[in-house]
Amino acid sequence: MEQEAFYKAIQYINVSEKYPIQKMCKVFHVNRSAYYKRMKRKPSRRESENEQLAEWIRTLYEEQDGILGYRQMTITVNREHNVNYNKKRVRRLMQILHLKSVCRRKRYNYIKSTPEVTAENVLNRDFHADKPNEKWLTDVTEFKYYVGVEVKKVYLSAIFDLCDRRVVSYQIGDSNNHALVFKTFDEAVRMNPDAHPLFHSDRGFQYTSKLFHNKLKEANMRQNMSRVGRCIDNGPMEGFWGILKSEMYYLRKFSSREELVSAIESYLDFYNNRRYQLRLHCMTPMEYHRTAA
Repeated sequence: MEQEAFYKAIQYINVSEKYPIQKMCKVFHVNRSAYYKRMKRKPSRRESENEQLAEWIRTLYEEQDGILGYRQMTITVNREHNVNYNKKRVRRLMQILHLKSVCRRKRYNYIKSTPEVTAENVLNRDFHADKPNEKWLTDVTEFKYYVGVEVKKVYLSAIFDLCDRRVVSYQIGDSNNHALVFKTFDEAVRMNPDAHPLFHSDRGFQYTSKLFHNKLKEANMRQNMSRVGRCIDNGPMEGFWGILKSEMYYLRKFSSREELVSAIESYLDFYNNRRYQLRLHCMTPMEYHRTAA
C-alpha cells in the first residue's frame, strides 16, 4: 500500500505540475517500467476493499478526534458500514496510515475520610452482572479548566451499571459535596423506580454518611464498599473514568466552564448511545440495555 501511494503521488504531480515521470521515479526510488505496468493494471478485489476500508478509517479517525484504537475502529467500521472486517486487517491498515489512538492513562489517588457508616465488600471484585440494575457502581471525579492563569474545577458524579456498562445517571457541579452525590442517586432512582441493585462505592465521605445510607435503605438497595486504599475494588468505575478522560478530556485544554461541561455532556451521550463495545457484542450500552431488559 505504501508503494501504491508513491505511484499515485507520481501520477498526481505529473498531471498537475507536468513534472517528468522519469525524474520522479528516481526521487521515489521506483522502477519506471513498474510504474507504467502498475498504472495499466486494474486493482484486485482485495486492493479495492483496502482502499475503501482505509478511507472509512481515515474519516472515522478524524470524526472522533483520533480516540479510536484498532479494536474500537474495527467495531465502528463493521457496525456503521454493515461489513465484517478482521481487527488484524484494520490494525495493519492503521499502521500503514500512521493512525494511532491518542488516548493516554492517568493515575488516581485514594483520599482518606472519616466514615459514619461502613459496609462490607460483598461484591468482592465480582464485576459480572446477568441483568441490568443488578449491580451499580458510583464515584466522583474532577476536571480542571483555566480562566487566564486561574485554575478552576468541576466535579462529575456518575452511577454505572455493570451489566450493560451504561451511565445510569450523572450530575456535574462546582463542589464535591453531599448534594452532588445525592442528586445523582435521586436521578437514578427516578429513572429506574423498580431497580434495587447492590450499590457499590468507595469510602468517600458522601457514601459513608448516614444520610446516604438512609437513602439506600429507602430505595431498598444493599450498600457495598471498597476496602480502604483498594481502588481496584471499584475497578470498572475507575476504568470508565479513564476512558472518558482519555477520549475527551486529555485531548484539549478547556478555557471556560461552559465549554468543559458541554464536552462532558456530549461525550456521555456518545458513550451511552454511539460508542460500540466488544464486550457488549458490538452494541452500545443503551442498545444492550434494551436488549437485555
